[in-house]
Amino acid sequence: MAKTTRTTKSASAKHTLVSAPAINIGINEKDRAAIAQGLARLLADTYTLYLTTHNFHWNVTGPMFNTLHSMFMDQYTELWNAVDPIAERIRSLGHYAPGSYAAYSQLTSLADVPQQPPAALEMVRILVEGHEAVARTARELFPVADKAGDEPTADLLTQRLTVHEQTAWMLRSLLVEQ
Repeated sequence: MAKTTRTTKSASAKHTLVSAPAINIGINEKDRAAIAQGLARLLADTYTLYLTTHNFHWNVTGPMFNTLHSMFMDQYTELWNAVDPIAERIRSLGHYAPGSYAAYSQLTSLADVPQQPPAALEMVRILVEGHEAVARTARELFPVADKAGDEPTADLLTQRLTVHEQTAWMLRSLLVEQ
């Protein structure tokens, strides 16, 4: 395939534009699109859970305030740091990452939080369900990534599953009565 070049002139400089070669990473376009769509859902779930967790960090009250406030901060920080690698994997596959509340609201499997902040332990219950939902979204994408031989996506999914399953367990343990 030949490179296409085009020269443009502007008032300040002469630029040569070179078209990018087609993506050839060993995963066909159909599989890359399916994986990117699954990752878009994972990104939307992760960002929605981040926002919910941050909301709860700001609004938690009661006798467990200090413990939950700190725990929620650790959790939303981890979630915030997770969105970039997911979005960048989508871009590596040659697709655009969603980045608007409108897109996330259509892609996410998580429910929005109530307008009035719930009680502290209800927050914990909602976060357990949120982490489990994100884990399910990640797990659903595994067969697609595996079929395509997409080890980087499979590795990303493994990392996310580890975090979400462990966080759900830790939060769930706060709800178990002795």
